[in-house]
Amino acid sequence: MKKLTIIFALILCSSLSFGQQAGKFRFGMDLGPAIPQGGGIGVLLNLEPKINLANNLNFGLRMGIAGLAKDVTYYDISEDYEGEVSANASVGGTLDYYFNNGGSNFAPFIGAGFGYYALSAVEIDASAIDNSDTGDLEATFEWAPMVRAGLELGKFRMGAEYNFVPNSNLQDTSGQVIGEAINQYFGFTLGFYVGGGRWRGI
Repeated sequence: MKKLTIIFALILCSSLSFGQQAGKFRFGMDLGPAIPQGGGIGVLLNLEPKINLANNLNFGLRMGIAGLAKDVTYYDISEDYEGEVSANASVGGTLDYYFNNGGSNFAPFIGAGFGYYALSAVEIDASAIDNSDTGDLEATFEWAPMVRAGLELGKFRMGAEYNFVPNSNLQDTSGQVIGEAINQYFGFTLGFYVGGGRWRGI
């Protein structure tokens, strides 16, 4: 009877252990606040299809958008000018590694990525001068890395990320550099995912 109880307990523990199944696809969505370096606030949204390379490692393609209202530095321009930044978009590859031996559905992870960022134009409030001195500032594009960490519980996910996006120059209509925008930002996300194959013991 004692041996039978032990065997039953082992089977029960095995059935309660979880791990993503290698070779299966999953799709995640994360949403949360974004904090630009140097001040400001914003919001971000990431959509990310992934494939599980192993039971504790997956590769993803992150498609993100971050709306950032941030501090902008203008050279030789009156303080009457204010910067307004719209959404920045990005797409890049990611790798996430999970610290989970299959003992539970609680899975801390660390990750990194590298992607292509489209940095939106900064509009200048030129109420104090002739609008001909400024104009529509075109978006620029940069390659940049990203690091993140967090945890998953069941199908839910919580994480923190930092995007090392290079600064971008602001130009007027004549092509003269009139300022600089800081594009690095920190994000805190909550989300979920679907798919990933059958959850099983590793």
